[in-house]
Amino acid sequence: MANTNNPYTDAPQTGITRRYEFNVSRGVIAPDGYEKRVILVNDQFPGPLIEANWGDYIEVKVTNSITDDPPEGTAIHWHGFLQSGTPFMDGVPGVSQCPIAPGKSFTYKFRAELYGTSWYHSHYSAQYTGGLQGPIVVYGPRNVEYDVDLGPIMVGDWWHRDYYEVVKEIMAPYYNGQSSSDNNLINGKMNFDCSTVEGGNETPCTDNAGLSKFRFIPGKTHRLRFINSGAEGTQRISIDEHNMTVIANDFVSIHPYETQVITLGVGQRADVLVHAHAEIGSAFWLRANVSTCSNVKQPSAVAAIYYQGADDDPVPTSTPWNVPDPGTCANDDLELTKPFYPMKLPEPSWTQHMDVGTTTNSSGNFLWEFGGVSARVDYNNPSLLSSREPGFQFEPEFNVINYGSNTSVRIIVNNPGRSPHPMHAHGLNMYVLAAGTGNYSASTTVLNTENPMRRDVQMVVANGFIVVQIDANPGFWPFHCHVPWHSSAGFFSQLLFQPDKLPAHQFDIPHDVLQTCRDWAEFTNTVVPDQIDSGL
Repeated sequence: MANTNNPYTDAPQTGITRRYEFNVSRGVIAPDGYEKRVILVNDQFPGPLIEANWGDYIEVKVTNSITDDPPEGTAIHWHGFLQSGTPFMDGVPGVSQCPIAPGKSFTYKFRAELYGTSWYHSHYSAQYTGGLQGPIVVYGPRNVEYDVDLGPIMVGDWWHRDYYEVVKEIMAPYYNGQSSSDNNLINGKMNFDCSTVEGGNETPCTDNAGLSKFRFIPGKTHRLRFINSGAEGTQRISIDEHNMTVIANDFVSIHPYETQVITLGVGQRADVLVHAHAEIGSAFWLRANVSTCSNVKQPSAVAAIYYQGADDDPVPTSTPWNVPDPGTCANDDLELTKPFYPMKLPEPSWTQHMDVGTTTNSSGNFLWEFGGVSARVDYNNPSLLSSREPGFQFEPEFNVINYGSNTSVRIIVNNPGRSPHPMHAHGLNMYVLAAGTGNYSASTTVLNTENPMRRDVQMVVANGFIVVQIDANPGFWPFHCHVPWHSSAGFFSQLLFQPDKLPAHQFDIPHDVLQTCRDWAEFTNTVVPDQIDSGL
């Protein structure tokens, strides 16, 4: 059971490696009827499901076939995985590796140390918003019994323009840094009203492209694994006339609680149980609405849930829950979300304040700052590799924060601006000690230190704060806003933990990682990548 196995130390030694091959290439799809150029894994959107058992190794050979129009690098991040002992497999160009050059391959191999629901996505610029993303399920101990696993359900806002066109827009001089999505998708599907396309736009568009559909068995309890794989929109997810029991947030099983609506920021996941209480032949809407705190033109997505025996041609006529949107983008109250496996919070050996800010540079570009720095990476010189060079000094714009030998660091994030941010830590699970509005105050903020929520993404609301604590994992770990338009404009940092351990033999950089950098150097000798953003 999930309350007796320490999820961080008790993963079984299965001796099994789950192997996958990914081919990354350009394509053209119309998931909502509006045709768009995209970047896909194995010509699929969303990409293929990766499955493993807790303790297995996952091995993925990634071939970059983005060789023209124009050629482009790539790298894939395995969201939420700790990468203990394998920081070079985190999949972040400029931090843990060089990009995979066009026409080249790289094989990732890492252990499924945690279990639950997650996803993979490109971390090269904002490339994942162009389609390079897919789900991951790691099966492990249960905290609640259920009958049917419906699998992952990816929910995300969707832009009709090429991702790089959006990056160019937000990085243009004197632009305000905001961009609005065109639609909202559930498992890569949703309809779009083609009559709303601007005049003069001759892009092929088809009404009634089709919706995702799911099947319930009457009387059975179903597990649904929701993933916010979008770019900016905070999602409010519900099923008409059905309560949901939340059993996990991100990679952390929790004590179950019941709700009608779950709120997911970008990168967050929630596993829920739904009891199929209706009659054979019934039909209901699954709804995902982008919250009013986000930028969106068409916020509503639906998918159909048909009970066994139902005709899946007629659309459901069910009634939505009357749960008003608070418009804050806040996650559920921390009092509701208690990890199923309790862990004692260690005393922090260091406390860091990292404020969110904005600036406009001398060229008129709007930039985000985190901890007073608008960050950028060097694709040709990843931090993890460069750190092994004697006497190497990091440029201030890399925003490397060296925590030395500290074992547990408390970070206070103040966000005085008008935008909410989903804060994601790579290679680390955060203890979430507090989240609120206004600036953090040591004298008035009550910290939840008794079995606090743990997760890898936590929302900080507009004009708000969060207090998190992170246990050391040797390596360079990005800590950033998961809205790609924000990280593109500099909103990220690199947390360096226990650098004295990195020269040890167990952290030797594999030959294939070094070869990927040689391949990238050869590619960039003849082609100059158009890195107009931070690179992440």
